[in-house]
Amino acid sequence: MNLYAPVKQNRTLFDKHQGTIERAIEAVHKREFYAQYPEMPSPQVYGETAEADQKKLYELQPGAKFDRLKQTHDTWITSDEESPFTMQKLSISYPAFSEAGKYITAVQAAWSDWRKTDAKTRAGVLLESLERVKGSFYEVAFSTMHTTGQSYMMSFQASGPHAADRALEAIALGYQELTRFPEKLTWTKPAGKVNLTLEKFFTTVPKGVSLAIGCATFPIWNTVPGLYASLITGNPVIVKPHPKAIYPIAIVVAHIQEVLVENGFNADLVMLAPDTEKKLITKELAENPAVKIIDFTGSSSFGQYIESLPGKVSFTEKAGVNSIIIDSVADLGAMAQNVAFSISLYSGQMCTAPQNFFIPKGGIKAGDKHVPFEEVAKAIVDAVKGLVTHPKAGPAVVGAIQSEATHKRISEASALGGKTLLESAPVQNPEFPNIRSASPIIIELPASARATYEREMFGPIAFVIATEDTNQSVELASGSAREHGAINCGAYTVDNKVMESIAEKMAEVGTPVSFNLTGNVYVNQNAGFSDFHVTGGNPAGNASLTDPEFVLKRFTRVQAKVNHG
Repeated sequence: MNLYAPVKQNRTLFDKHQGTIERAIEAVHKREFYAQYPEMPSPQVYGETAEADQKKLYELQPGAKFDRLKQTHDTWITSDEESPFTMQKLSISYPAFSEAGKYITAVQAAWSDWRKTDAKTRAGVLLESLERVKGSFYEVAFSTMHTTGQSYMMSFQASGPHAADRALEAIALGYQELTRFPEKLTWTKPAGKVNLTLEKFFTTVPKGVSLAIGCATFPIWNTVPGLYASLITGNPVIVKPHPKAIYPIAIVVAHIQEVLVENGFNADLVMLAPDTEKKLITKELAENPAVKIIDFTGSSSFGQYIESLPGKVSFTEKAGVNSIIIDSVADLGAMAQNVAFSISLYSGQMCTAPQNFFIPKGGIKAGDKHVPFEEVAKAIVDAVKGLVTHPKAGPAVVGAIQSEATHKRISEASALGGKTLLESAPVQNPEFPNIRSASPIIIELPASARATYEREMFGPIAFVIATEDTNQSVELASGSAREHGAINCGAYTVDNKVMESIAEKMAEVGTPVSFNLTGNVYVNQNAGFSDFHVTGGNPAGNASLTDPEFVLKRFTRVQAKVNHG
């Protein structure tokens, strides 16, 4: 007898993917390097003709219906998506409901079997969906590139293998937590001559409808962890993408629906809910009492609104102001090259991009020399200039500017005050003559200009800030993180005591620090299965990808006890 026995079980796909799940769980615990999906485009891994075939598929999509979704709908909407590389509208039509509330009704109707399905069946289905997504990594790359402005290689890696690894991480952690305790046991308590015996049954109960709110710059990487975390824990999911970046996540949702249907589940368990800027539906969905879980990536103001909604469990990643603290370096050039790449990568449109560079106004030690403040700043400026003007590396690194609002912010940044050390300029791309692009602008500010540099300036806007000494640099960086949030911090020092002090101060404000990065390791990067992305310890977000809390808050445990006398 099992009071809470799952109604629907199919272990075939779990058996197929069991090795992957076990390796992923091991990687989560060891925090060592692990990647299920190789990050470089490879004909041997992803198919000899896959890139060419999927490029054709992408080229046929603009102006047409995205008809691969199996979900119910009563209308089609044409998206606001526009390529920042060509400045042409994609004009893709997606299946939709005319009223937001219909998504709630549909996912609830599709939920019954999934909520009563065991963890192994769920895990197998979800792993199979990732394998299908793997078969579309090139189309994912082209669609990401032409909605977000990421370069092709970055689009492939971030929306393909890296995102799939983060999704697998969520599945593995969710599966582990669901199976951590026994489903049933016989409980015996010695009580003198007679033992007390009970049968105990335990079940995990999903919280309810989950809403995954996507962002414009990383429509897959920031969406799939919450999407898969909710699914593995038994919840139905409505995916509400950003109006400007629907196509990439639509591919993922289509593959999930495909595998669900093949295995006897209702496709409406996961629904894409597209909208347009003229008729946004995010708030209507978020405020619906049936929605119990919300994943959100975006602005601080909207994130705070999400966090304030009563009766919801929210997982947010909001704006942060990331700092680089420069105390001393072994090699000034190596440091400058490294941070120049971090400033320029995807034109600073990453939540991990550094904005504020704190440097003592008296200069720093570089190797066995003392280097004045001005020379340190010049080294960074020259490194950025050399990178973005390189005919091949420049366009590949900076990509394009996703939104007109970001482009406008960059063009107006020189009016913020201070001394402009490097002007922003268009980055020419011979393949895309109409590209919307901008190289970084670097502005020198005094430490007193906190009202300017303690605001997030999304895009390639960097401030070089002259401080009294490293102590003040640390105080300003940590204070900014405490009050306004930070997702990471970079620091350069050859002094172990200074390193310990910086690490301690930044840990107190929930901000991880990367020390002395040079070469091909950058502060922007976060490795799946090893790095925790966002800590939840400061205003930049209330959750972390991916710790146990990220899955535990999506379900509850309930027990029953039976006395057989």
